[in-house]
Amino acid sequence: MTQVKTGDTVRIHYRGTLDDGTQFDSSEGREPLEFTVGSGQIIPGLDQALPGMTVGEKKTVSVAPEDAYGPHNPAARQAIPREHIPADIPLEVGLALQMRTPDGRAVPVTVVEITDDTVTLDANHPLAGQNLNFDIELVEIA
Repeated sequence: MTQVKTGDTVRIHYRGTLDDGTQFDSSEGREPLEFTVGSGQIIPGLDQALPGMTVGEKKTVSVAPEDAYGPHNPAARQAIPREHIPADIPLEVGLALQMRTPDGRAVPVTVVEITDDTVTLDANHPLAGQNLNFDIELVEIA
């Protein structure tokens, strides 16, 4: 039977959960996720679990933060003066915004705290610092 190797295009069904069982993503009800193994299109820890799998095989994989979205970086949180946020933006905790770096790069941020004087923005990925668990099934090797 053919086994997955680096460079193969594969299709998988998956369910991603946190250590407490909370589901953060799933391919249920959608087409399988298609990508090229070893190309950097998915998080490294999941990518590394695929070589050697055969079509129809199922596997559970636990991925540490270092092989997913990285550790939570406290330096990626920044409190800025509230007056620097345009007045037409309805601020609330959890709101996703985009900031621009001095060189014009867009950086996604999330509002994590609001006071009378400041708005604290977090540029960490929402899953940074989390162990991620995946139930995967290899559907196809293209």
